[in-house]
Amino acid sequence: MTDFQKIIIYQVLPRLFGNKKSAGKLHGTIHENGVGRFNDFTPLALQKIKEMGITHIWYTGVIEHATVTDYSEYGIPTDYAEIVKGRAGSPYAIKDYFDVHPDLAENVPARMNEFLGLVKRTHEVGMKVIIDFVPNHLARNYRSDAAPDGFEDFGKNDNTAVEFSAANDFYYIPGEDLELPFQALEDGRRMQDKDKYGYYRESPAKVTGNDVFSSKPSYTDWYETVKLNYGIDLKNGGQKHFDPVPSVWTKMLQVLQYWSKKGIDGFRVDMAEMVPVEFWKWVIPQIKKEFSDILFIGEIYKPHEYREFIRSGFDFLYDKKGFYETVRHVLERKSPAVDISRVWQNLENLDAHMLRFLENHDEERIASKQFACKPEHAIPAMLLAATMNKGPLMIYSGQEVGEPASGIWGFSGDDGKTSIFDYCHVPEHQKWMNNGLFDGAPLNDSQKRLREQYQKIILLAGKEKAVAEGSFYDLLWANQDKDWYKSGKGYAYLRHCDEQVLLILLNFDPENELRFDIRIPEHAMDIIQFSSQYKTIFREIFPGKERKEIPSQILMNEGTSITCPPSAGIILILEK
Repeated sequence: MTDFQKIIIYQVLPRLFGNKKSAGKLHGTIHENGVGRFNDFTPLALQKIKEMGITHIWYTGVIEHATVTDYSEYGIPTDYAEIVKGRAGSPYAIKDYFDVHPDLAENVPARMNEFLGLVKRTHEVGMKVIIDFVPNHLARNYRSDAAPDGFEDFGKNDNTAVEFSAANDFYYIPGEDLELPFQALEDGRRMQDKDKYGYYRESPAKVTGNDVFSSKPSYTDWYETVKLNYGIDLKNGGQKHFDPVPSVWTKMLQVLQYWSKKGIDGFRVDMAEMVPVEFWKWVIPQIKKEFSDILFIGEIYKPHEYREFIRSGFDFLYDKKGFYETVRHVLERKSPAVDISRVWQNLENLDAHMLRFLENHDEERIASKQFACKPEHAIPAMLLAATMNKGPLMIYSGQEVGEPASGIWGFSGDDGKTSIFDYCHVPEHQKWMNNGLFDGAPLNDSQKRLREQYQKIILLAGKEKAVAEGSFYDLLWANQDKDWYKSGKGYAYLRHCDEQVLLILLNFDPENELRFDIRIPEHAMDIIQFSSQYKTIFREIFPGKERKEIPSQILMNEGTSITCPPSAGIILILEK
């Protein structure tokens, strides 16, 4: 065992993970299309995930959210279909911050115990648990039936006659009723018995979750949610009213404390940038004072605000605007590989705080027709995500077997994403699950090879100290005269620490091999403390085990030649 470890996160929706039904219908119910449960994460399933090199599981959609499925027999208020996206509902339209979703329990009244059992099993195999924290917005029909004694529900004491008050939990549009998009109403009529449940009424209208100050949100807005008020008058120049501490602040502190006490190891914070940084500076230190090891991972898409959010207490931030978008453009042949250098340059030493990924629930699947079509084309990008810096790596369940997310299940359409709104299944993941055996027997040969490559990459990233703790050195500047650089398809860099130096070569060309004539400049040799008098032995650790002996003078001057296959990468250890 090593005393260092890179964080590797496996994102998974329990609703999808354990669903064994292979047939389904458009807008199908939970009974027609099936659903996964907490208990589908058996000790065997968790052990197989752990064996991939995973350190943390992000269980997405755990907190109770609005749904068309009727649980009124269990005392859970019924939701109105016209303010639910899909039948299953969005995991980000939170209906009760203090409960878990009944869909995920085999015994609904025991749903919290079933979730705590999952937390216990995850810890027993040596992994940690991350769940969502959704602070910016909640379901329009929010009503908690599980809040601790003394907790006053959001909006209970609001003055609804004013647009903004520092004492209110919500923003309002006085004198106007909510008018939902026609399509949303039509979807609702198809899903629910209006004679039984009636229509949703909201008067006055509340401001919609994505800052829509209109009583008529569009179908593409987050019309199923309402914006929470953290004390900023958004319509009047963003004036801040933080003294006294706003009601929403203290309520969200209680939510975080509630889940932290249940053994949660981290929070993936949804749209953290839409909540004022002053709140994070106030709340995160309070949580970490009591739970020092708990992680906060922020979904933030404004690079100019990264540093301030790190200072506020966030451990890691999404690297979508830099890493994901750049690498995707390289894979799609829209940009040259040299653009990757701008990723680390623009971060100004924040690399270690950035979470890297190629898939998550918001993005198109790599294997989809909207992205790369063939999942193996992303292998060099996966190597880059895993080894470019010491920050966390995240993969999305099904990515490792090439799930293409094809077809339409309901609200989301055929958009290259696995639906988070509908009851559906994940066909390629089901092949790996194999009815609970988790042996991948039904996978085809290319899928098995893909998963093996993912496992190799993840395990390597987790066990090699130069990746988990070392520094990064970009080799492009010293190789601008080389054909592989000019092609726009190659990328090369070092990862190094006192004990180890890795040379990493990536070929983003899906059709042609690339010959790397690599020159390691004297500046780099000084940094990694390799003398020109040494003979340097290259030992390949990914994907094979070739050895090659080269004098350091050749490395520094003429360079050495290494051929990399299409859509591939090579990692070599440099030894004296």
